[in-house]
Amino acid sequence: MFRTLALPLRLFRIARILAKYDALAVFEQARLFPVLLRTARLFARPLQARGLAGQRPGQKLARALTELGPSFIKLGQFAATRADLVGEQVAADLSELQDRLEPFPSAEARRIVEAELDAPLDSVFAEFEDKPVSAASIAQVHYAVTRPDPEQEDAAPREVAVKILRPGIEAAFERDLDLFRWIAALAERSAPKARRLKPRAVVEVFAETVWIEMDLRMEAAAAAELAHNFAGDESYHVPEIDWGRTSRRVLTTTRLSGIRLDDRDALLAAGHDLTAVLSKAAAIFFNQVFRDGYFHGDQHPGNMFVMQDGSIGAVDFGIMGRLDRRTRTYLADMLLATLAQDYRRLAQVHVDAGWLPPGQHVETFAQALRAVCEPIFGQPLERISFARLLGQLLALTEAFQMPVQPQLVLMQKNMLMAEGVSRKLEPGLNIWVLAEPLIVEWMHENRGVQAQAREAFETLRETAARLPQALKALEDLSAAVDAEGIKLHPATVEAFKGRRRGGVLPWLTLGTALLALALALLALD
Repeated sequence: MFRTLALPLRLFRIARILAKYDALAVFEQARLFPVLLRTARLFARPLQARGLAGQRPGQKLARALTELGPSFIKLGQFAATRADLVGEQVAADLSELQDRLEPFPSAEARRIVEAELDAPLDSVFAEFEDKPVSAASIAQVHYAVTRPDPEQEDAAPREVAVKILRPGIEAAFERDLDLFRWIAALAERSAPKARRLKPRAVVEVFAETVWIEMDLRMEAAAAAELAHNFAGDESYHVPEIDWGRTSRRVLTTTRLSGIRLDDRDALLAAGHDLTAVLSKAAAIFFNQVFRDGYFHGDQHPGNMFVMQDGSIGAVDFGIMGRLDRRTRTYLADMLLATLAQDYRRLAQVHVDAGWLPPGQHVETFAQALRAVCEPIFGQPLERISFARLLGQLLALTEAFQMPVQPQLVLMQKNMLMAEGVSRKLEPGLNIWVLAEPLIVEWMHENRGVQAQAREAFETLRETAARLPQALKALEDLSAAVDAEGIKLHPATVEAFKGRRRGGVLPWLTLGTALLALALALLALD
């Protein structure tokens, strides 16, 4: 009974704050809860916030989410990665949502560290700065200096950054997630347009993302994996994890320092070559996405900086993206087809990837791709935004009822950030041109004739490896048929006869011959 009353009351309070910032447009366009929204507007008029004139809907929504608190800030950041749900402009505005909150008391931070590490703080850290460096919705960061372990003779004090989860944040998120699930279920029942977007599934993905972020051991593991991928590459630095001082609610890493990646004046004053900086940034992004298939999912300028030696450092690995090899291959093929302006081939790549649903016409989709891409190619290279091009391609998902690819949307968000930084540092430079040598090399190694031959051979190898299991299953089926018999419908029998006359068995014979050839090649390998 209490839940039945509490959730609608909370929903009305949320709607009233959204109305206060004139941020209901996104929900009104989706035709969600019309009566509630009209009522909220009525009650919010006396509270109308100042400074709304000239602001875009996404900017107003960001202000409202900030007032609603940590869970809603995180929801806004998550929505910024889903331009397919909220639109490209709203997503771009939400990507600038400032995740800054008032810090919690340093005494509470010390208490959490001691409880999590099961030791007095002074025995773990020789120094611990009470004033946090940053305070966000989930955690805040304090600088500290480690106290050497007396059992390790070579150990020395190290400057570190200590990330501490906000007290009570898990319970607060669980309460808000309960509300989000209720709203999503209500939206699916009451708004037919919302069903295609699968709001309940979206909330569950958001919930999974948040719970991973709130386990700081997961962030530590992400940083360690990223560091492993760039081992030996002096152009990119990931903080080293201090596993002995890390737990579920505390993360300790080596301290990195430098100039924000988008601070042009400071970079020039420090003597950095901006083109060299952008070349490194482009190479890092390309290697993460294509070489490794594992990329930093929140590469805004506050999380990336230029160190004294010109290398780039990164922090905050709560959001990461993965692309399997198959998806990376399709992305490469899409890039090749797009650059060749071969829209029929580009459409076919979507079919091969399984992204274009059955029943959709490839030719019509190719025509839509041409309509999106052709205006781009008419612009000077430095003005072409490949991130916006990818965003417009993703926007076709609704028209052609294509399944959403969340990782591609996350990648597109990071491409937008990279292009924004690039244009701020060097307006006449296209950051992706700097990565062209890497792109050409990767294409040659992974999509050239030799690469495709290797891929075909690996497919044969995998098929041959599965052959004994398939033959065993066939033997078991044959034994079962011998023991119990099998009944076929007369039409099925006639179909088999027709296929036997028409040529299925010859194709099976050819397939067996090719498999025998593959096994012979394997034997010679």
